[in-house]
Amino acid sequence: ANLLIGICVLHVVHDEAQINYFVISQKFRERGFGSYLMNYLIKSCEKLNINKLLLEVSQRNLIAENFYSSFDFSTVGLRKNYYKDGSDALLKEKKLVNNSL
Repeated sequence: ANLLIGICVLHVVHDEAQINYFVISQKFRERGFGSYLMNYLIKSCEKLNINKLLLEVSQRNLIAENFYSSFDFSTVGLRKNYYKDGSDALLKEKKLVNNSL
């Protein structure tokens, strides 16, 4: 049987990629699958000569915020009252190493 553990939706425009959706199924969290998927995503983007990864996350989602920070995503902007619950969206960015230089 096939099992869906995680999903990542990525939108590539020229040399940048926006992570629109990144989730690991609840019962598989805290087992390293998210880190595996993020490392795979970063390596794949570097091979495609993408220079920057972008995403947004709710300021209230501390688990996700800490996860992205552990991969050196830094907060570069803020969207006030972005989510339905009134929370702000943190705009995060990670610069990638370009292996072809």
